[in-house]
Amino acid sequence: MTPEKIAKLPYRPNAGIVLVNGAGQVFAGQRFDSINDAWQMPQGGIDKGETPRDAALRELAEETGVSADLVNIEAETKGWVTYDLPVELLDKIWKGRYRGQKQKWFLMRFQGCDEQVNIALEKPEFSRWMWMDVDELLVNIVPFKRDVYATVFREFRGLI
Repeated sequence: MTPEKIAKLPYRPNAGIVLVNGAGQVFAGQRFDSINDAWQMPQGGIDKGETPRDAALRELAEETGVSADLVNIEAETKGWVTYDLPVELLDKIWKGRYRGQKQKWFLMRFQGCDEQVNIALEKPEFSRWMWMDVDELLVNIVPFKRDVYATVFREFRGLI
């Protein structure tokens, strides 16, 4: 795909969740579809007619088993945060329809206990999970998402 064709592709609308526990650590999941360490926070596409907030709560439940009654939404990013996929992934992810994602991120405070997190779901996203400090997650995120995470953490830093 040429750079000109890539530049014309739209961004896929997406909602992301910074799920924080009482100790100020962030939920991180090891992606099921990766043989390398590829940790990330819950996130997913926004369905047609769905608000970013509703998508975030749905994705949280679908990927972590954490229901809306176990979180308090404390903040959302002021605008959309975008990232481009690496060129080698463009044809493999979303069938080449998108150049990357535009994301609205939500900071959610987890009010439950670890036993209420369940990643063994019908369509699992993660093979394992843990609570990580922000700086640790920034080191362990896939490189092409690192700037997005840094931007989101800067915006939420005082609240985490």
